[in-house]
Amino acid sequence: MGDQSLAIYTDERFGHIVNVIGHDPKTVALGFNALAMWMLGYPDKALRLSEAQDAHARRRIHPFDLGFWLTWGAQLFDFRGEPEELLRRAEEAAWLGRENSLPFLTLILVPIHSGIALIRQGKFAEGTASLKASLALYEGGGGGSSVPYFKSVLAKGVAHLGDLKGAFCLIIETIAQIERSGWEERCHYPEVLHLKGWMLSLNGDPEGAEQSYFASLDWARRQQAKSWELRTSTSLARLWQSQGKCQEAYELLAPVYDWFTEGFDTKDLQEAKSLLAELG
Repeated sequence: MGDQSLAIYTDERFGHIVNVIGHDPKTVALGFNALAMWMLGYPDKALRLSEAQDAHARRRIHPFDLGFWLTWGAQLFDFRGEPEELLRRAEEAAWLGRENSLPFLTLILVPIHSGIALIRQGKFAEGTASLKASLALYEGGGGGSSVPYFKSVLAKGVAHLGDLKGAFCLIIETIAQIERSGWEERCHYPEVLHLKGWMLSLNGDPEGAEQSYFASLDWARRQQAKSWELRTSTSLARLWQSQGKCQEAYELLAPVYDWFTEGFDTKDLQEAKSLLAELG
């Protein structure tokens, strides 16, 4: 659908839509295509789409459209393991929100995404507080899109603060939300299951962790989401390495890593490469 939108888009035919709904169709198509392209296993193609989306939004100069994608679209940089870039864009969106009196940016999207960035930087208390408060506002106003992703990052922050029980409850709540009848957004499901496995491993339950990792891999493969598959494969291989099952770990991870043709400077691929060198 995104490619079809891009194929027919012209400023003359569709440029006025942003003034009606606050979103430019081309910005939306490029932004969501970028996020999907990362999940499918193409980090560099995703980055090029994100750059095109950013350039188009800046050319259109619509404050909400640009501010939305400086936050929502910058989720790509969280996926790529680049929290500094996510935080930089959130700060720009905060300025846009203040200058144009856009509280949805300043009260919700900016603190959600800056909170994510801070958690990734290891500033767990600050990031968790920001993400938790803004997420409550978002859900309280009826927001639902990407809530499982936001809650999964919040759960990781809570776990790092030492409340493993609270973090695990949050993950279980998130899984229940995803599996709810009528809830069709499952693009983050492999990562939520991956984090459940990570928490079970921290809690001394390697068998439960392994089961969650397998469930994550199953969903990632169904979705052809190679980036989620790589992340979970790395965690499962590390678990098996700790159990002395180095050959099994290598045979799991190597084919997934070898599938990739780009993005070798990104965090997930670098971690997988390093682990394979240990296992090899």
